[in-house]
Formats: sequence, structure tokens, C-alpha cells
Amino acid sequence: MSFVAGVIRRLDETVVNRIAAGEVIQRPANAIKEMTENCLDAKSTNIQVIVREGGLKLIQIQDNGTGIRKEDLDIVCERFTTSKLQTFEDLAMISTYGFRGEALASISHVAHVTITTKTADGKCAYRASYSDGKLQAPPKPCAGNQGTLITVEDLFYNIITRKKALKNPSEEYGKILEVVGRYSIHNSGISFSVKKQGETVSDVRTLPNATTVDNIRSIFGNAVSRELIEVGCEDKTLAFKMNGYISNANYSVKKCIFLLFINHRLVESAALKKAIEAVYAAYLPKNTHPFLYLILEISPQNVDVNVHPTKHEVHFLHEESILERVQQHIESKLLGSNSSRMYFTQTLLPGLAGPSGEAVKSTTGIASSSTSGSGDKVHAYQMVRTDSRDQKLDAFMQPVSRRLPSQPQDPVPGNRTEGSPEKAMQKDQEISELPAPMEAAADSASLERESVIGASEVVAPQRHPSSPGSSRKRHPEDSDVEMMENDSRKEMTAACYPRRRIINLTSVLSLQEEINDRGHETLREMLRNHTFVGCVNPQWALAQHQTKLYLLNTTKLSEELFYQILIYDFANFGVLRLPEPAPLFDFAMLALDSPESGWTEEDGPKEGLAEYIVEFLKKKAKMLADYFSVEIDEEGNLIGLPLLIDSYVPPLEGLPIFILRLATEVNWDEEECFESLSKECAVFYSIRKQYILEESALSGQQSDMPGSPSKPWKWTVEHIIYKAFRSHLLPPKHFTEDGNVLQLANLPDLCKVFERC
Repeated sequence: MSFVAGVIRRLDETVVNRIAAGEVIQRPANAIKEMTENCLDAKSTNIQVIVREGGLKLIQIQDNGTGIRKEDLDIVCERFTTSKLQTFEDLAMISTYGFRGEALASISHVAHVTITTKTADGKCAYRASYSDGKLQAPPKPCAGNQGTLITVEDLFYNIITRKKALKNPSEEYGKILEVVGRYSIHNSGISFSVKKQGETVSDVRTLPNATTVDNIRSIFGNAVSRELIEVGCEDKTLAFKMNGYISNANYSVKKCIFLLFINHRLVESAALKKAIEAVYAAYLPKNTHPFLYLILEISPQNVDVNVHPTKHEVHFLHEESILERVQQHIESKLLGSNSSRMYFTQTLLPGLAGPSGEAVKSTTGIASSSTSGSGDKVHAYQMVRTDSRDQKLDAFMQPVSRRLPSQPQDPVPGNRTEGSPEKAMQKDQEISELPAPMEAAADSASLERESVIGASEVVAPQRHPSSPGSSRKRHPEDSDVEMMENDSRKEMTAACYPRRRIINLTSVLSLQEEINDRGHETLREMLRNHTFVGCVNPQWALAQHQTKLYLLNTTKLSEELFYQILIYDFANFGVLRLPEPAPLFDFAMLALDSPESGWTEEDGPKEGLAEYIVEFLKKKAKMLADYFSVEIDEEGNLIGLPLLIDSYVPPLEGLPIFILRLATEVNWDEEECFESLSKECAVFYSIRKQYILEESALSGQQSDMPGSPSKPWKWTVEHIIYKAFRSHLLPPKHFTEDGNVLQLANLPDLCKVFERC
């Protein structure tokens, strides 16, 4: 058998370029890194990044740097074209991020690239499109700000295997946030922002006047920033200087966070990381690691930057000596900070780490064993002396708040014809004079079941769970408390219960599935069988479960409750009728007058914005009424709100901001429309501390009133909101970690301390 020698052929230039591009641009984060470095080389002070589907579908990066000259647009995406290097000797003194001229070329070989740029002396901007490094058509003049806007679409469209390997957009987006976050920390004088396309809030956002510590706090949180030690050393013999921030002995994480910049280039060094972690091993618990942000400035003649295609590695002279010097300095800093340690109290719910609920079951087993007749002795510290099924007498007697002489009889704004600026100010003043926002809601909006208007509105909805595994069935006891009538004033009435509709919208079903997936069964069991203790203030309340006392964030829990009701009972709500039509224009003006709106003169006149809001919501009126029971008439008046829980009226003081955010914060054109709209509605319906005056604020007003009853907001929280938590709320897992549910005491632990119960 004979073997024939293969023929050696010169590869086609397109094949060569695509192979090289695959080495430089391995994933979307590499493209972001290369373009961010170009922005920094262009002296930018503001860099904005927008991505879609983890950068695989769209990457858009904009800066306010020097821009690209029109004459250079012809070759800007060709390989080995750069403004930072001319001769090979220049590489020894290179101080910029880029030097090879391969970034844009590599991106253009695996994606569709469009560049819009304007220089300081240019009369207009120019836009050009590129493919495979070549200019597709002559640059076209267009409007634009100084700087460069690069749009990268369909990354790896011609490398199918690479695109299939990067199938998780969320993971890719996380790597993009990591890269930009690290550059934002190192460039504290520059503003960075990263967000998904269509989102209004940035996931990474730093300010131009922020310090390095401010940016570390913004990216990694307060837990890191408050435990930082500033480090710095210099050795002229080795021609290097080091500075940065490291965490002290109080801070540790499961995975080391190591930000290393050598000559301001983001790189990795396994040897330096290992040397520093060897120092921390004597201070941190086993299998935990520190936070490290180090800047090494080494003489450029001693650094070889042209080592790796992605430039994430560099080689430098005297490496062992420099590493030893850095290690010694960090050890001396840690030695000085080891005189004290800081310990934080536990904010997690013990036994809630897993969804199995063994902790609750075991405690329940102890309580039930006392009645099983087994003869096992139950200690005093194991006894549960309350029953979550007990009912209080005041649940059937809702307190009626007394009106002050100065309180207006109708807090709802009038018709549009009366909506002058003076009238709007008068309405604002009237709202500020209410004795208590929840009292105002109860007084002006007591519920009453009226005869329905049409034949289709006669049947009340049967609120069955949308998910078979979800026990969100509404119990008859939810309607056993009637709100007291007061014929002397107008009332908001509950009417128009629609027939139960079956919703098969994919977006709604996926949101329901998401709620089920993130639910925490053990925490749900606690809320289902809790005993309400009392309100600390409008935001916090105390509840007991078995032998433990918990502090619960009523605001966050009620917000999650109403969000889940809006998703599970989607398009099946009753309607809360307003006493008379309320002009959206007046609400918008009140909201814009509020500091919470963030309005400035640059946004334009308030009247124009208010008119825009009215017209915008009128266009969405049909969808709002059909899916959310938010009814708006043809004249731009609000006439109805959704009835989410029987006998509950939202704090109407938040209605102006709610109307404003409906027009400005909801992604109407995105798939997340239902989610964002439901979240805004849930925020409006939740218990908000700023809309409730506490007893201390009212003591001066009502001290002369004999027999003044308890405040209605407390009755609402205990007998409506926390009652709904039992049957309707599936709390998410993050409530056990973010401080919304805190365990304050445990009877067995108290007995160990005091040796008595």
C-alpha cells in the first residue's frame, strides 16, 4: 500500500482571517473587552454598552472619545491597521491597550459591523458597514454626537459550532458584566453603563466622579467595600510599582475575586494569585478566599504584551522577585489589620437552606407528640402556646377613623376642566393634610358589593390556581369581613366581576412557572401557619411560627403577594369603581410636581409631558381594561382599578406616581410587558411606609379625641394583608437571604441563655 504525499496549498485569505478571528474573539465578552479598550484609548469619559441575548444577537457600544477620521473608515476594519504602533521597536514602549489592529477586523469576520463616528472638527457624523474586514459601501453622512458608536449584530453567524457552544445568553451576559465591571473599577474617572436592550435600568452603572472604592461598592456591594485595605509599594531596583485594594481578615468568599492590571491591562497571573492566597491561608477559614484588586506598573521594556491572542496574559522580567516583594507587602498589611475581627448576626432563617422543610416538620412533630399519648416528655422550651387557626374578635369589627375638621370630603381629583395648576396644587395640599394615608383610602374608598351593570358581570370569578401544583385556592374566609358603610360620603365600590377566563398566553404561563420555580416551600409553610404578633411600623411586622419569632418586611412581602395575584389571576379581576372619573392629566401633574418623579427643566414643560402621558395611556386603555381592569374612558379619565383582594383598597396617595410610571417605566413593546406592568401595579398596591402616618405623627392631632380607635392601617395589615399571605403567597427563595425575613428569637436558644422559660 503506497501513500501519496499531500499537496500543500496556500489557504484562502477569508479562511485565514476567520481562523484568526476565532482566536481573538472567543465569546461576546472578548468583543466587549476589545471595543472597551478602543474606547479608553480614544480618551472617552462615557462608555455605554447595550446587548441583546447575551451579545450574540446585538452588541452596541458608544463612547464620546476622539472618533475616527472619515479618511480612515476605508481600512479601519482591515487586519493590522492601527494608529498606536508604527515600528516593531514601538512595542517595547507601548502604553495603549490596543496595538495589533486586529480587534475590529476579527469582529467583522464573524459578525455584521456598523460604525457611526464623528470627530471634534467634523461637521457631521459618518456611518459605514463592514463585512469580512471590507467596507460594504462608501461612508454616508448622518447626524451624531462626537465619538464612536459600534454596532455588532449576529455574532458568530458564520461559525455555527461556536454559536451552538454559546447557547446560554444569561451566562454570556454575566461575563460581559464581569469584564465591564472590572474596567470600571480600574478607570474610576470614567462613566460606564451596561444594560440589556429595552431595559430602563442598567445592570452596571458607575459615575464619572466616583472613586475606586465607590465603584467597588457599586459592582461587588457593601460587604466588600467596607472591609478594604489600601496597599502600595515600590521598588526602583526592580522597576515596578504596586497599588490597589485588598480585603482584610473579616471578609471571605468561596471563590477568589482577583482583579489584576499590569500596565493598566486586564490580565491573569496564576503565580501571583497563588502567592497571595498563601498569605491569606493563615487568616481566613478553610476553603475561603479574599477580594484582590492590584495594579502593577512595570517598566514597559520589561513587559512582553504580545503573548496571547486575547492579550489576557503577559510576561515580564524579574517575575519571581516582584511576586515575592508583593507577597511580603500584603503580609505586612494583613498583620496590622488582624488586631480585631468583626462578626455579623445571622439574618438567614435557620433550616431554610433547602426546600424540603425538615426544620418545620421536625418542630411540628415535637408539638404534635404532646397530644399523641406516646408518653414522651415535652419540655417547656419546646411547647407552642399559640394556634395560627385562632381568630381574633377585632377581625369582625373594622375600626372607622375619625375625620379631622380640615379633612376634605373628596380626595379624588375633579374633571379636566378644573385641572388648572392652582387646582393641582390645591389637590396636592389636600392630600398632604390627610390624617393617615391608609385612613384616607378607607374613608374615601370603602368597599360595597353592588349590583353589577351587565349580564356578563353577574358571575364572580372562580379563582382557581393556574398551576396544578400551586395551592393558591382562595378560601371563603377571604370575604368574611365587610367594610363598613358611610352614607354621608361618596364611596369607591367593588363591581364588575368578570367571568373566569382561561388564559393560555405563553408569556403569562412562563411567568407563572417562574414563580413556582423560585418559590421556597419551607418559608411558605411558615407564612401559612404563622401567628400575627403586631406591627412595628408600616414596613415591618412581627410574626410567630412554632417556637420562633420573625421580623417580616411587610412592604416587600405585600409587593410580591400582589405581583403573584396579578400573574395567576391574569385578566380575571374585579373592578374598583372610583366615585367619579379622575383626570389622568391631574394625576400626571401631581406626579411631576413630586421630587420622586425626577423631573428637571431639561425634560420640557410639565403640561406637555402630562398631555403626552394622557394620550399614551388612552392608546393602551383597551389592553389595560381587558387584562388588568384598569379602566380609562375616552376623555382620559381613570374610572376603575383592579380588585386584587376582597376588602382592600390600595393607598390612593401613590396613584399619581403609579400613573406616571405606567407611561414611563413599562416595556410596552417587549415580551416583558406583562411582567413589568404587573410589577408596577404591585408596587402601587403594596403597603408603603411613605403613604402611612404612624401614631407618633398623629398624637398631636388626635390627643384631644376621647376613645380614639386603633389606626385602620394596622387592621388592614393584620386582617387583610397577612391573612392573604397564608393562602396566596408563595415567597421566593431570596427572601431568606436579603433580610426581608429575619429570625429574631428562638425559644430553645433563649432558655439556654436565661436558663428558664
